[in-house]
Amino acid sequence: MLVCLQAYQQADWFLMAAHGPDSDRRKHLVAVATRLFRDRGFHATGIDTILAESGVAKRTLYLHFRSKDELIVAALAQRDQDWRDWFREAVKKRAVRPNDRLLAVFDALEEWFVRADFHGCMFINAAAEFPRVSSPIHREAIRHKELVREFVVDLAEAAGSRDPGSLADDLCLLMEGAIVQAQTTGSPEPARQARRAAARLLASA
Repeated sequence: MLVCLQAYQQADWFLMAAHGPDSDRRKHLVAVATRLFRDRGFHATGIDTILAESGVAKRTLYLHFRSKDELIVAALAQRDQDWRDWFREAVKKRAVRPNDRLLAVFDALEEWFVRADFHGCMFINAAAEFPRVSSPIHREAIRHKELVREFVVDLAEAAGSRDPGSLADDLCLLMEGAIVQAQTTGSPEPARQARRAAARLLASA
């Protein structure tokens, strides 16, 4: 009887997982978890809190996600897509010329830093809370940073940089430092400081 029940539950989970991306309930769970993980951290946010905030039963959650770690990965993937979509548009609306867009990345960061929901970078926080590089959560954080770098490389190429990869690395380092400083100090000033440093870097490039 127990074996049959376990087989039924496993089949039920795979059925739900297969339809997960189209499930409103799954999307709702991911949206609530993303907000809670962003605002409170990963270890500090328990499953019971997510269930209470989402109004979803525990059985339903585990039909979509086999573990909290799996839910964290899904939340990070969603946050990655949402944040990069916003970031690209925020940069493009601030500047038209390629050179100006390289500096506009810091203007976009400043806009982010003054928002009430800014609690640092969710991916930096994830890498800190799950430091093992082999962790799927840590790998998702690395993936996000690589995709952001690709965007900056594209901007550097459009600006005619002789070494867009190296320039992107320098600019991303300034971006990451500004994010950590803004989270630590609660001030948007690090974005302005990083922008000034980037302007000097571009002038000498």
